[in-house]
Amino acid sequence: MKNLFLLISLAVLLFSCSTEVKQEKGMGLLKVSADGRSFTDENGDPFFWLGDTGWLLFSKLNREEAVSYLDDRQEKGFNVIQVMVLHSVGAKNSYGDSALVSQSVAQPFVTEGSSFENPEEYDYWDHMDFVIREAEKRNLYMALVPVWGGNVRGGFVSRDEAKVYGEFMANRYKNQSNIIWLNGGDVPGADSIQTWNILGNALRTNDPNHLITFHPRGRTQSSMWFHNEEWLDFNMFQSGHRRYDQDDTELNYGEDNWRFVETDYNLKPVKPTLDGEPSYEGIPQGLHDTLQPFWNDADVRRYAYWSVFAGACGYTYGHSAVMQFYRPEDTGAAYGAKKYWTEAINDPGAAQMVHVKNLMLSRPYFERVPDQSLVAEQPGDKYDRQLATRGKNYAFIYTYNGKNIRVNMGKIKGEQVKASWFNPRNGEISEIGTFPNTGVQEYNPAGEPADGNDWVLMLDSVI
Repeated sequence: MKNLFLLISLAVLLFSCSTEVKQEKGMGLLKVSADGRSFTDENGDPFFWLGDTGWLLFSKLNREEAVSYLDDRQEKGFNVIQVMVLHSVGAKNSYGDSALVSQSVAQPFVTEGSSFENPEEYDYWDHMDFVIREAEKRNLYMALVPVWGGNVRGGFVSRDEAKVYGEFMANRYKNQSNIIWLNGGDVPGADSIQTWNILGNALRTNDPNHLITFHPRGRTQSSMWFHNEEWLDFNMFQSGHRRYDQDDTELNYGEDNWRFVETDYNLKPVKPTLDGEPSYEGIPQGLHDTLQPFWNDADVRRYAYWSVFAGACGYTYGHSAVMQFYRPEDTGAAYGAKKYWTEAINDPGAAQMVHVKNLMLSRPYFERVPDQSLVAEQPGDKYDRQLATRGKNYAFIYTYNGKNIRVNMGKIKGEQVKASWFNPRNGEISEIGTFPNTGVQEYNPAGEPADGNDWVLMLDSVI
């Protein structure tokens, strides 16, 4: 039996090498910046990760639907799509094509002779190739989870199979530039840690050019287990879908996703970090009880600005109906989704995410650091928390509920600063005036204090 497994594994590897996606010209490879805090494109320009969770894209959507989804996400300013390659070892796509032979990740069901010119001959992997290439046309990176964590935890993936499968995936896509690897998949790293390291090392050894991280379980972070692993280029945490009073973990960060960033930011060696799964728009608070209130656009904005201002290199948005691509023909919706995905893609939070990306890229990006010393007096904790970040000649401070912001001046250059309000709901900027860059200045946002009346105070040096 062992010899048979090795023969099959060798055949898969040889065949995968002959069917790897050929890449002649396309998007540039992403890299970690020189300071280890963020990402750059191939020209060295800043790349701010703005992700969407399209987890079941490969299995639920046909080619036309996939293109429609990618068009929408490109138009809304997203640049990364997080997708499961295998939600389960029994995965099939919308055409009924199975991904694996005998539900073994060591035996991908790859048919010889399939081509984009003959769509009726596509197999599961050809369909996946098509979607990845369509994403590339739209300047979208595909962050691929090779196999969702529950399959490993459930005993459906052995260590030997993980190595073979990792080699297959790496060899197939090592020449496709718009790839990012997300090892794991909603599972603690301590669960099957040797298997995850085997898979991560197989990806790195056979594909040294693409970025790799680990997508962990809710309210945990990859750095808990893998920060010092050579295969891990950047950290990812899942702040999850629970309220403060619902968090039963040892960390007990609740909704304070900025705390995960602070932890990762102080680790050595320095690596970028981001929230790869905060609370989704349109999902119940606490996840499983559909009678609970649903998270909304104000919540996803709060998670975005809190984490980014704390030092994260980007942010991943998600919508409950979109991540599962809930359709009329589905027998039911997970997590009580109330809309079909074709409607949910236009919920307000999705359109608002581009504003945080545009704001971050509007000023010198690589000199930006988190700096809570700008906040002269915190108005409270939890939703009252104000987060600050700055460069040499600019500073941003975020308030989620529109409470006054008291600022310790003199943290950026210049004898005077120009102050403006940035509206996270629509990206509009309104000037306040010019102020001395000394002492403590207080700024009063428009409207009465209320959750969701969020603003960013922008300070720019007058030189």
